[in-house]
Amino acid sequence: MKRGYEARTLRSCVALVAVLTLGVSCKEKAADAAAKPAGTPDSSGGSTLALPVVGQEVRKGDLILSVVTTGQIRSEAMSDLKSETQGTITEVLVRPGDRVKKGQALVQVDPRPLDMAVRDAEARLAQAQLQLLDNTIPDSIVTGKAITGERLKNAQIRSGLDIQRVALEQRKYERERATITAPFDGVMDDIKVAVGERLSIGQEIGKVVDLDHLRIEASVLEHDLPLIRVGGQAIVTAAAAPDHPVTGVIAAILPIVDSATRAGRAVVRAGGGGVLRPGMYVDVRIEATRLPDRIIVPARAVIERDGRPLVFVVKDGRAQWVYIFPGRTNGLDTEVLPDSTTGQIPLKPGDMVLIEGHLTLTHDAPVRLTPKVEGNSKP
Repeated sequence: MKRGYEARTLRSCVALVAVLTLGVSCKEKAADAAAKPAGTPDSSGGSTLALPVVGQEVRKGDLILSVVTTGQIRSEAMSDLKSETQGTITEVLVRPGDRVKKGQALVQVDPRPLDMAVRDAEARLAQAQLQLLDNTIPDSIVTGKAITGERLKNAQIRSGLDIQRVALEQRKYERERATITAPFDGVMDDIKVAVGERLSIGQEIGKVVDLDHLRIEASVLEHDLPLIRVGGQAIVTAAAAPDHPVTGVIAAILPIVDSATRAGRAVVRAGGGGVLRPGMYVDVRIEATRLPDRIIVPARAVIERDGRPLVFVVKDGRAQWVYIFPGRTNGLDTEVLPDSTTGQIPLKPGDMVLIEGHLTLTHDAPVRLTPKVEGNSKP
């Protein structure tokens, strides 16, 4: 019995030692975990949490200061097609929305009646030529000389030769117009005829619009007119596609200033870019002054900490703030000026500065660059 008691006592002691050893080990591990900074890699292969951000490169170029205004888009070429012949329509070769090329056939009129009209005119011309011979040969036989000058001209008039020549040209022209073609490259806006319909002269056929050569008349306040110039750049942005601006050129500055609005007009020419359409009202950013050879960052990259402007620059996967001296801005881009003490600019072309996801970052925070998602942010 004594031996059984000693064995139980020994087992209890071993169990107590094991519990104490496990407790000490757990405390040491907890202490080690508390001593490690958050995000520090451990032996199990964990890694620092990198925040997703969007960046854009610093560039060197011209900073364009602008006058911002609005305008309405018009097409340089918009044609209401009308028939120049008559007949039955046999083919309608396009539909509204189709893109067409200059000279492309749009509508075909039955050419057979027009062919017969041409042959009739040819026959009438031949008859007039024969009548001219009948009017001149007798006199030539009597005199022995061909009729010339005023007498020949009078004979042609009496035979109706000139009238029949004009009639033949007219019939040929009408036959050519049996095929209605596109007057320029563009897009069909409307088709108002159908196969089997009887077409008359002057009837509306449809409308074709040039979307590649657009004109915007932008209002410019009179005190801004001296700042803009013909040939300057203009950035056109439509509400339908705010992330797809189209670049145009100032083609003209019109001479009259409206006495009520105290604004003049600048004519901007631009391509459609797949987003601009006639009738749209658009925002227009017109070049006013160009500052050449500047170090430029996106305006959204510039933030303030403790009243000092800075940008976050990505280096080796970390966002490091760099204090800057910002100069003039056009709302989209900002120039960076040299440091007043060192005379150096702390950024260089190609540096990656953050434009999204940086407002709450701390210095040297780990980051992960991601592509910009179109439409998620506004300039």
